[in-house]
Amino acid sequence: MKRLLIFLYGIASYAVFLATFLYAIGFIGNLWVPKSMDSVRDAPLANALLVDLGLLTLFALQHSVMARPAFKRWWTRLIPHAAERSTYVLFSSLALIALFSFWQPLGGVVWEVASPLARGALHAAYAFGWGLVLVATFLINHFDLFGLRQVWLQLLGKPYTPLKFATPAPYRIVRHPLYVGWLIVFWATPVMTVTHLFFALVTTAYILVAIQFEERDLVAAHPEYENYRRRVPMLIPRLKRRQPDRRIAVGG
Repeated sequence: MKRLLIFLYGIASYAVFLATFLYAIGFIGNLWVPKSMDSVRDAPLANALLVDLGLLTLFALQHSVMARPAFKRWWTRLIPHAAERSTYVLFSSLALIALFSFWQPLGGVVWEVASPLARGALHAAYAFGWGLVLVATFLINHFDLFGLRQVWLQLLGKPYTPLKFATPAPYRIVRHPLYVGWLIVFWATPVMTVTHLFFALVTTAYILVAIQFEERDLVAAHPEYENYRRRVPMLIPRLKRRQPDRRIAVGG
């Protein structure tokens, strides 16, 4: 019964994530949802700014602290190991739901693209960013990333085996295609409002900081990651292939 309950918990956590993911597409893109990023402001600017900063900070702290190995070791004394990732996914989703619910638009337009062709290109880039995020999760095992593999293995009574280090497709071009997708999502908009610019700047800063902690953990877990980090750029692909070092040492 315990195994079944943990499995159902994992499925429920994933369902909450999936609904949150779909809502995020509409929230950031101002599409289809009842309350989006650029809804009408109903609070003083200073208050709205503080609320939004608090919501983004809450998400950043939850997302980073719960991902650290030291926290996981402590956390799994309280909850089953198989449910750890599902719990992380659930808490991340709840932090996003809080952001969607209490977000305060700031108002104002920084720039607006008028050309229909350019607007179409930005909408296409927005869709591409979401597609890249989704594809990147499947390339590194979507079901492990969101806790489904863990709860399924425990349901079958099989031990969990960590994923081996691999660099499929876009991971050979940049080390973090998942984050590249997020950055495209955050910045690809034909109308850059003050609200959207604030959101994009804060989330970009968070990603750049989070990568440093994530890569430190990856080096500790996978010693081969250090060599991979030297060979492959972090977020921006190299325009030219790296040439072998042909310098000749000259003795004196």
